[in-house]
Amino acid sequence: MSLAVTYSSAEVGTSAPEVVVEVHLSRGLPAFSIVGLPEIAVKESRDRVRGAIINCGFDFPQQRITVNLAPADLPKEGGRFDLPIAIGILAASNQIPKTSIEKKVFLGELALSGALRGIRGSLIASISLRNTDMCLVLALENIEEATMVADTQVYAVGSLSQLCAVLNGIEAFPSFCAKPPESSLTFLDISDISGQSFAKKALELAAAGSHSMLMLGPPGTGKTMLASRLPGLLPEMTEEEALETAAIHCVTHQGFDPSHWRTRPFRTPHHSASGAALVGGGSNPKPGEISRAHNGILFLDELPEFDGRTLELLREPMESGVIHIARASRQVSYKSDFLFIGASNPCKCGYYGDISGKCRCTIDQIQRYRSKISGPLLDRIDLHISVPRVSFQELSNKTEVSETSSTVKQRVVEARDRQYQRQSKLNSQLTNTEIDKLCPLPKESRELLSRVMEHFQLSARSYHRILKLARTIADSKGEEKIRIPDLSLAIKLRNLDKAI
Repeated sequence: MSLAVTYSSAEVGTSAPEVVVEVHLSRGLPAFSIVGLPEIAVKESRDRVRGAIINCGFDFPQQRITVNLAPADLPKEGGRFDLPIAIGILAASNQIPKTSIEKKVFLGELALSGALRGIRGSLIASISLRNTDMCLVLALENIEEATMVADTQVYAVGSLSQLCAVLNGIEAFPSFCAKPPESSLTFLDISDISGQSFAKKALELAAAGSHSMLMLGPPGTGKTMLASRLPGLLPEMTEEEALETAAIHCVTHQGFDPSHWRTRPFRTPHHSASGAALVGGGSNPKPGEISRAHNGILFLDELPEFDGRTLELLREPMESGVIHIARASRQVSYKSDFLFIGASNPCKCGYYGDISGKCRCTIDQIQRYRSKISGPLLDRIDLHISVPRVSFQELSNKTEVSETSSTVKQRVVEARDRQYQRQSKLNSQLTNTEIDKLCPLPKESRELLSRVMEHFQLSARSYHRILKLARTIADSKGEEKIRIPDLSLAIKLRNLDKAI
């Protein structure tokens, strides 16, 4: 009997569960069986492991071999179990010392030649072993990803024979100098956009307080251009945020790209995306677009063109920052704390309210088009702004100096720092109790807000979102108190609360 330990990345939404690989050799006809809910790729490891052991010059035991993957009720997938199974067989047959595999976690897929291949989920294993006395052993291909976690001891080898030489004391583990990956991404600059000063200010406030935003305007007015400039206004993620985001990405089919380290994700799914693609799902639940946008931006262009039932799935995670996916056999939770940005035409033809006068839609047609975005979803969006047509003078004025993204980003960072120093969170995350404490209004401001709420019949959620937005406006100015101009601007930035 020999034990080797690995970690499965099946439950990245919480913590990665430990999977123990038990190998038992017994008398009888030679046979090789794997139990413990292995999927096809895991069952096929029998042939890969046998070929790798023989081609590396070791003896494959001519006995009955039983490999148990515990816990038995957790489905096992992928090729990550090849290496621990091979190490368990070699230790059980006394070809490597059993003591040499203690306090080690093995991960890796084996080629028939014995070469070690990379797998998805190595970052999850590295996070799971952080601040423990165990070390992680995996393929050279995964070393950059695994060493992103500073407090985990990680070793990498190129083949099964090299690893066995280390475990037999013939060689030492190769040494690697772990360097934090550098992002190679560049961002579009907000100074490229002509005009739209009000929309740019709204974009800055959305970035400063992580406020969700919906932009309405005729085709070609710059809604998509504005949204694409938002990543350049946000600060880099902290190490903890970067690890959370990378952990989610590394269990998707695309995996995690180290060149995106600490870069906030910007996800733009097409309006034909299904509910499962947006929020996650499947028989073995995987993260969807909202989880891939964790700590970043989810941009939905042509918002009314999305299926109405799909959009309604956003309501809970927009409030809680977590998506809970329940299936008959499995339940999983993924973090989904994203900044939501939507873009929409004001009507079906796209020209309602435009100075061109092209729109011929009736009020009923306009309301029917806008009703595709339900009231409960709209109520959860902090900013509703109009993006009007840009005049010829604004487009052709090449002498006008527009602020760059770096200048705006500096103000965003300063505003966020004030929020973290005051309440250790961003304004969009304030609870109702915290809003009452941190967003007090003078008498004149309370009277103004009272008249607005009574006139437009605003909900309690709208009331709290106006206060949070006003708090961000004051923070962006460096002011401690919310003043009437701050409150007035916050009300103005929610123009869909008003009738058509």
